[in-house]
Amino acid sequence: MAKLSLAYQRFTSCCGCQLMLLNCEEDLAALAGLADLQAFAMASSRPDPGGHLDVVLIEGSISRPEELEELLALRSRARTLVAVGACALTGGVNTLLGPDRSLPCARVYGQTARSKCTFPPKPLFQFVKVDFEIAGCPPETSEYVRTLGALVRGGLPRLPEYAVCMECRRRENLCLLLERRQPCLGPVTRAGCDARCPSAGAICEGCRGLVAEANRADEFRLLLELGLSEREVRARMDRFTGEGHENR
Repeated sequence: MAKLSLAYQRFTSCCGCQLMLLNCEEDLAALAGLADLQAFAMASSRPDPGGHLDVVLIEGSISRPEELEELLALRSRARTLVAVGACALTGGVNTLLGPDRSLPCARVYGQTARSKCTFPPKPLFQFVKVDFEIAGCPPETSEYVRTLGALVRGGLPRLPEYAVCMECRRRENLCLLLERRQPCLGPVTRAGCDARCPSAGAICEGCRGLVAEANRADEFRLLLELGLSEREVRARMDRFTGEGHENR
């Protein structure tokens, strides 16, 4: 079986998605046997030699012209581009600034950042074709393993297409939204995390993005009935969907 020529690139993000891949400790040896690593700054100091890539994994949203240029270059080199994590899929928490505001780099990094040009963070799909998505903030290690295992065999994995609520019911959890009266987003959030947060008694924050055909209107109504204001509901429901998500 031929190895995958693979690269992992980070743009505007926290590095947490890359770290989760390195946290696949029990499977790392097997994964290393499947991939010929061309570039992955967190795992190797080897410079990118250029050339064709079977797969490029990308974490982070796009917020600088230099990032966009590099994204386009990677897309031209890669047979398969995989967006990893909420920032790459929808803009993630980076979009909390709002659609008309750039990142406040100068306020954070001082004079060294004043010459840097930024624009409001955007998800990858707004610039290039995305072949596959690994959702989450951060993603699940199991989805990394399944995805890379399928790619090396020439296919793509089948990931859950239902809501987190289904995983809660399978684990026989009490419903945090209806029974505990807490603002849980499980009904509109794509599954795949095995209801990790609700199973620990914490509400689903929607970090995996919207499930297909999510009933946002009904979720909105239920959250209003809990006593949240319309502004609070919009902020909670839009946190991990990002600008432009509805147009995908």
